[in-house]
Amino acid sequence: MPGRGSVPPEKIARVDALAATLVARPMVAVVGIRGVPAAALQSMRRELRRREHPITVATNSAIRHAIEKAMETRPAFRPLLDQVQDPTAILSAEGNPFSLFQEFLKTRSPTPARGGEVAPADILVPAGTTNFKPGPIVGELQHAGFPAAIEKGKVILKKDTTIVRAGQPISREVAGLLTRLEIFPLEVGLTLRAVVDGTTFYPPEVLSVDLEERRAELARSAALAIGLAVELGYPTTETIPRLLGRAHRRALGLAIATGTVTKETIEPLFSKAVREAAAVGRLMGH
Repeated sequence: MPGRGSVPPEKIARVDALAATLVARPMVAVVGIRGVPAAALQSMRRELRRREHPITVATNSAIRHAIEKAMETRPAFRPLLDQVQDPTAILSAEGNPFSLFQEFLKTRSPTPARGGEVAPADILVPAGTTNFKPGPIVGELQHAGFPAAIEKGKVILKKDTTIVRAGQPISREVAGLLTRLEIFPLEVGLTLRAVVDGTTFYPPEVLSVDLEERRAELARSAALAIGLAVELGYPTTETIPRLLGRAHRRALGLAIATGTVTKETIEPLFSKAVREAAAVGRLMGH
């Protein structure tokens, strides 16, 4: 930390404490907090603390200095420095980076645009009847690019319309009308920018995995593999009970077909004999 002699001791102490926190746990994450209202942020921090994933909010300068100091012990932290931009928090905990990413996704919720923001995705306005009463609102909608009209005394949007393309700015006019239509195109919440777990760096595009779908895929693959192994007669811990069951059923079927009498075949053989005798009786007219 350059120039420590001119830095107030309390700031140095905070950086040292944060660096010690970073090296104390195997998983460290950089968290974006831009746009999160103070009250919502406090609520999210309480919930994360309850889940044993507490985040620490500090200035970007303090976070960078803490990471640089922690790098003396764990050089793998270096890629995290590039993620310290915009309002930032830091997390140090134990756990699974992929589960942590999903946990942070749950903190995000739709929020209205105010105007001036960049659309994160295409903003689609669906066709249909609105709650607006006929009047000047129709002209306002049309002026902003919404396909508005009046039908049967109601204000309608005649077709699905992409009102703002991804990456384009949302005008104040469009933002206000979207809010009145109860279309909230933005999200507010915590963003997991990157994680270092042990010595492995995970960018967000790697962490963005649907865990439930992956578990379902794994279960389907396991079922198919067991089915193939049983069909091939390949013995494993999982297939032996199924192989024995199949062998038993086939042996029982063969014994019944050949009339072999055992404790297990005697009952189905008698039942078979009764059915055959009844069939013969019907053929003879009895």
